[in-house]
Amino acid sequence: MNSNAELLKQLKIDKSHKEAPGGGPPWGRIAAIAGIVLILLAAGLGAWAFFGRRAVEVQTATAVAPASAGDAGAVLQATGYVTARRQATVSAQITGSLTEVLIEEGDRVTKGQVLARLEDNALRASLASAQANAAAAHANVTQNEAQLDQALRDATRQEALVGRGLVSKQIAEQTRTQANTFRAQLNTSRRQAQAADSQVGVAQVNLDYTVVRAPFDGVITDKAAQVGEIVSPLSAGGGFTRTGVGTIVDMDSLEIDVDVNEAYIGRVQPDMAAEAVLDAYPDWRIPAHVIAIVPAADRGKATVKVRVALEQKDGRIVPDMGVRVSFLEKRAAAHAEPPKGVMVPANAIVQRDGHDVAFVVTDEKARRRDITAAKPVNNDLRLVTAGLAAGETVITTPPDTVVDGTSVHVTQPAP
Repeated sequence: MNSNAELLKQLKIDKSHKEAPGGGPPWGRIAAIAGIVLILLAAGLGAWAFFGRRAVEVQTATAVAPASAGDAGAVLQATGYVTARRQATVSAQITGSLTEVLIEEGDRVTKGQVLARLEDNALRASLASAQANAAAAHANVTQNEAQLDQALRDATRQEALVGRGLVSKQIAEQTRTQANTFRAQLNTSRRQAQAADSQVGVAQVNLDYTVVRAPFDGVITDKAAQVGEIVSPLSAGGGFTRTGVGTIVDMDSLEIDVDVNEAYIGRVQPDMAAEAVLDAYPDWRIPAHVIAIVPAADRGKATVKVRVALEQKDGRIVPDMGVRVSFLEKRAAAHAEPPKGVMVPANAIVQRDGHDVAFVVTDEKARRRDITAAKPVNNDLRLVTAGLAAGETVITTPPDTVVDGTSVHVTQPAP
């Protein structure tokens, strides 16, 4: 009860604070309201400063110097991969357990070289049995030949005695019939011997199937099986049967497959000069030429595959390496100087106020550069002859909100 009474007292209006004489305004209340307004204005300005100047997320790339004069004379550039036109995953032609695997990755092999062997005891026994049957068949042939020879002599002798009237004609005819019977038996035994020889051949082929040999000269790029594992030319299901022993690649058959945007495929012609640069060796220019334009387009990527031949073979070139190919109007001289300028992604160049411009990232801010760009050589790269330096980080596909001085945040590192 006492506590309730105290609360009621606190709710009473304190009349000790009266308005100023003359009915003037309560300045204390006005000052409080003004303070609140100032606080709200400051908060609004802070929010505008935070949200209005928030960094724009962008993606970037690095401007690089052209490596040779071929870049300047290129009518088109495309990227692709080194591929082998001749490679094979070698397997046994029968199912069996491996007893020897004689290869390792990186080994060079020659045609006919033994790569692996399968367990062959049963097949050797089958071969021995077939050889024994063939020997018995040939012995039977020899026996029938001897019997026929004797029967022919007997028939000749009996026919002579018939002519002299010493024996009846019937006995001579029986002797001749017996000789003919032996001749038929000899022919049968010869056919049986041929069949036995064929069985020996089959057994020998099956035994040879236990030896896995290289089909051509090349390099082992993958060792797929170990001693004790079962290999089969067919997929037997499960995880315990291998379908191959190893993969061989003919390094002399290496070439390049590139995907060219179908909008630019008209610039490529068969036997056209080209220049290839491996991603692993950017300073190495490899002379090349177009082998063929594959007459089929990829609907999903809107590209056409082009086969490019490498005119220099080198042990540094291996399958599946990334490569950039420049298709040239004419082959560049070996001593030609690299073109002046830098190469940048084509989407880093935009039109602002009727001029070609690019934006570089400096101290997390976008800086506008008026540039001079050569004509496009493809849909990926363009040569900028003035306005940019090698090594600068340019914004790719800059949005319209990016202007000189805009704060930016790079969402991916520059390559």
